[in-house]
Amino acid sequence: MDADFSHHVNTPSSLSGRFSDGILQPKFIPQFIELQQAHNLDIVTGTRYRATATPHLADATPGGVHGWDLKRKLTSRGANFLAATVLNPGISDLTGSFRLYRLPVLRHIITVTQSKGYVFQMEMMVRARALGYTVGEVPITFVDRIFGESKLGADEVVSYAKGVWALFTGI
Repeated sequence: MDADFSHHVNTPSSLSGRFSDGILQPKFIPQFIELQQAHNLDIVTGTRYRATATPHLADATPGGVHGWDLKRKLTSRGANFLAATVLNPGISDLTGSFRLYRLPVLRHIITVTQSKGYVFQMEMMVRARALGYTVGEVPITFVDRIFGESKLGADEVVSYAKGVWALFTGI
């Protein structure tokens, strides 16, 4: 879902995320907008792995995941740990897709992003940081999808590792 939130912020913004499968919860949107406005951020991203918002947001509650099995939790944590260790972007949840972008920032990052699939989300944040864009994080609760199933398989895991390496050697 992409939506124009220009009536909330001075610069038009675009919200990115899928709401149809029940994973992302729209109740966090006001916190994204509040954080973006309060700190004039270029991007606000949801995080499952922080207890507080960065920069500070008074009414944020701890993030987390619900309904995931151990394998899925380890895969997500491992992917974030790998990218954070190798690329050091200073963002706790690189594999999430619930984000609020200023439209000019989104347009710019998309033009330089090369990957597809699972690695795309991580590359967007790493490139944003490398380009000097400001990023804030809002803790979100992530529930297992109500409809459909994850398409994450071995091919995507290998592609992700290759994407981390490509960014490490290319940025």
